[in-house]
Amino acid sequence: MKLTLRVWRQKNADAPGAMSTYEVDGISQDMSFLEMLDTLNEELILAGDDPVAFDHDCREGICGACSLVINGDAHGPDRTTTCQLHMRAFHDGDTIDIEPWRASAFPVVKDLVVDRSAFDRIIQAGGYISAPTGTAPDAHATPVPKPDADFAFEHAECIGCGACVAACPNGSAMLFTSAKVNHLNVLPQGAPERETRVLDMVEQMDSEGFGGCTLTGECATACPKGIPLPSISAMNKEWLRATRKARR
Repeated sequence: MKLTLRVWRQKNADAPGAMSTYEVDGISQDMSFLEMLDTLNEELILAGDDPVAFDHDCREGICGACSLVINGDAHGPDRTTTCQLHMRAFHDGDTIDIEPWRASAFPVVKDLVVDRSAFDRIIQAGGYISAPTGTAPDAHATPVPKPDADFAFEHAECIGCGACVAACPNGSAMLFTSAKVNHLNVLPQGAPERETRVLDMVEQMDSEGFGGCTLTGECATACPKGIPLPSISAMNKEWLRATRKARR
């Protein structure tokens, strides 16, 4: 395939950015989207130009590093991570717009790379459990009902990619935060910090500058791991429960 790429180029957070146009040829439909960007960068390097900076790591859809907005959609036209998106989703002659996540809490570092450390600080605020020292408990020593285990596992699938924030018209991080709160709060191991966890994580989320949630649902639509929209309602219930308990 021969493609026209319109790529966001920005030297740093303080420099102005703009879309730059590139032509790439000989792109196989079996390439991943990141392999296509590798091809572009090889051509830019050979031409003596600065390659396009973009985040990537495992390229197996489990780390969440590959954060790109492709033709206006977080991670592109398929409901998957960018590294698992293949060029068969496009056609010969297509023009593809490639941009970074757009959110005030995710400042651009360079080109398509954004600083998502705000997510790390939300997790640091309460995404942990008490772990007594000493001998490790035997397997299945703490029984967990299967519905609770399934609920926790569903939310633990969140990879923290930030697609929910990029897709949300408000730039909200509610789906991400709710996934991290819910997968620990439903388990007996997470009970000691149940109230402080949700209060601290929501407070940190707000302090990072993410927008408010109006339940538009774009976050759940864009999530490559299928975190459900009711996750937000479940976290809101946890927050109200913790707030009422703290007032007693």
